[in-house]
Amino acid sequence: MLPKEKEETFMKLVTYLQNGIEQIGVLTPAEDAVVPVGMLGLDFADMAELAVQMTDAQRDTAAALLPEKAGEGIPLEQVKLLAPIPRPARDIICLGVNFSEHAKESVGVMGQEYGSERKFPIYFAKHVNEAVAPGDSINGHFDIVTDLDYEVEMAFVVRKDIQGARAEDAASYVFGYTIMNDVSARCIQMRHKQWFRGKSLDGFAPMGPCLVTADSFDFPPKLNLTCKVNGELRQKCNTELYIHNIPYVIEELSHAMKIPAGTIISMGTPAGVGMGFVPPKYLKHGDVVECEVEGIGKIINPVE
Repeated sequence: MLPKEKEETFMKLVTYLQNGIEQIGVLTPAEDAVVPVGMLGLDFADMAELAVQMTDAQRDTAAALLPEKAGEGIPLEQVKLLAPIPRPARDIICLGVNFSEHAKESVGVMGQEYGSERKFPIYFAKHVNEAVAPGDSINGHFDIVTDLDYEVEMAFVVRKDIQGARAEDAASYVFGYTIMNDVSARCIQMRHKQWFRGKSLDGFAPMGPCLVTADSFDFPPKLNLTCKVNGELRQKCNTELYIHNIPYVIEELSHAMKIPAGTIISMGTPAGVGMGFVPPKYLKHGDVVECEVEGIGKIINPVE
């Protein structure tokens, strides 16, 4: 639930298709329509540009205009929502085993070292040619994948270049938050002894349904994450329980390495992934995965 003082600036930004044209807008407070950003005094080519160029003053003005423009919004049934940033300009930076219980459940597949105390984060890159839109299918690549897994995660978008940042200043670098399902081919991930390919097959990055501006939540956000498969609750945790939180990650990553504006960083998944069950509960054709993060929404994708 949002703190009352955040309600006035709360915005859920979306990328959508209307008549074959890709556009950006803001969900109405009732979340039944989308208001094009131009109606809110904003002029940006796409979400990637908006995330790194929109000022706080522009954000606040747009949020103030949203209630009065809501009646002029386009009904959601007349558009198709896409991932907020459909084609990330660079690989997504991801954190592995960033929840203690997930670290414990990973031991059986990934080895004893993953269940030990996490003094330092595990970072890996996830290549995304095109993020999967809400409602679209996850390509299981079952011709080469035997152990297809799901991972609900909260991700954030960097609003300005980060270099030599301090943890106490971390909030100023975060533009907004979204949901990512870090779909993983465990067989490939383990076969190669590193995670890039097993995490980066086409269709392995459902994202959305929106990008919520960072000012909508206290920092760092303490939000519930859940994942259901065919209606069965598999994952449930809170971002407060990250082993390494957003301020830590921003400070460490930016020490001796610039993180460019527009970078997406995904903060890791809690316990309850398919490989953690005995026997494992991997995804199969026809399964439906529902990932939800409190205050952001949910993204639902079938497996094909």
